[in-house]
Amino acid sequence: MRTIFVVDDSDVNLLTAENALMKQYRVFTLPSAAAMFELLEEVVPDLILLDILMPETNGFDAMKMLKADLKYSGIPVIFLTSRSDASTEALGFEMGAADFITKPFSEPVLLNRIKFHLKIEDIIRERTQNLKRLKDSIVNVLANMVENRDSMTGKHIERTTLYLKALMEAMTEQGVYTEEIKDWDFDMIASSSRLHDVGKIVITDLILNKPGKLEPEEFDIIKTHPAEGERIISEIQKESGDEAFLQNAKLFALYHHEKWDGTGYPYGLKGGKIPLHGRIMAIVDVYDALTSDRPYKRAFTHEEAIKIISGSSGSHFDPKITDVFLKISESFAEEALCL
Repeated sequence: MRTIFVVDDSDVNLLTAENALMKQYRVFTLPSAAAMFELLEEVVPDLILLDILMPETNGFDAMKMLKADLKYSGIPVIFLTSRSDASTEALGFEMGAADFITKPFSEPVLLNRIKFHLKIEDIIRERTQNLKRLKDSIVNVLANMVENRDSMTGKHIERTTLYLKALMEAMTEQGVYTEEIKDWDFDMIASSSRLHDVGKIVITDLILNKPGKLEPEEFDIIKTHPAEGERIISEIQKESGDEAFLQNAKLFALYHHEKWDGTGYPYGLKGGKIPLHGRIMAIVDVYDALTSDRPYKRAFTHEEAIKIISGSSGSHFDPKITDVFLKISESFAEEALCL
C-alpha cells in the first residue's frame, strides 16, 4: 500500500483527507512541518500533501528543506492552499511542486490528483531504473574490457567498488570529511569508480601483463593511463551529456595514483590539492593490489598489506582516511573471501 503524508495545521482538513484516502493508502496526518520531518526519519512516503499557510514553518520553507536533503528531494509534493493566485502557483512550481489542490477539496478531486501523480512517479521511476540498468551495463562492459586483458587482476574492480563504498560509509560514521561527502550518493559514486582503470585500454598487453619488474620507459607508459582514462570518459561525456556519474568517474580515473606527499602521478599533486575521490580510491586500490597476485609479485597477506598501508600514512595516503581504513580493514578481508 502506498504511503501519503498529509501536513496541515487544520484538524478539519486532516480528518477530511484521512477519510478520503484511508481506504486506498496508508495515511499519516501531521499538524506541522516539524512533525513531518520527525516522522521522515522513520517513514519515507510516496507523496506529501503539504499546506502552505502554517505557523512556525510554512509550506514553502518546508519545501526548501525537503529539496535540500537528498533523502527526501525526490518525494513528490502537492501543495494544499486556499490561495489560488498565479504568483503563489508560479513560486510553488518553481520550487518543484508536482501540483496544487485548492481547499476546501472534494474527495474525487483529491483521489484523482493523487492517483495521477503516483502513476507519473511510477513511469519516471521505471524509466530511471531502465536508464540505470543501461548505464551499469555499459560501465560493466568497459570495466570488464580492461580487467579481462589483465590475467592477474580478476575481480579487482568488483572488490575495489565494494571497499570504496564501505570506506565512504565509515568516513561518515567516524566524522571524517563529512562536510565534503554529506551530499554524495554513495551507490552512484561507488559504481562510477568502476571506470578508474579504463585508461589501461590503451596500454599494450606486453607491458600490462609483463612478468617481472617494468623498465623505466615501460613504467612511463603505464603512468599515462590516468590521463587516458580521463580523456576516454570525457569523450563519453560529450556524447551522452551525463554529468554527475561520469564527472565522478573522471575524478577516480585521473587522481587515484596521486600521493599525499606529492610524489604520485600524473600531476604530482600534494595533500588536500588531490581531489577527495583520488585520496579515497588510492587506499582501496593499493590494498587490493597488495593482496592480489600480479605478474610481478605474490599476494601479500591481509596483515602484511595493513602494515604497508599504515606505514605509508602521510606519505602515500591521506592520514585521516588511512585511520578510518585501518579501523574497518578486517571487514575488507572478510568481504574479499566472499567474492
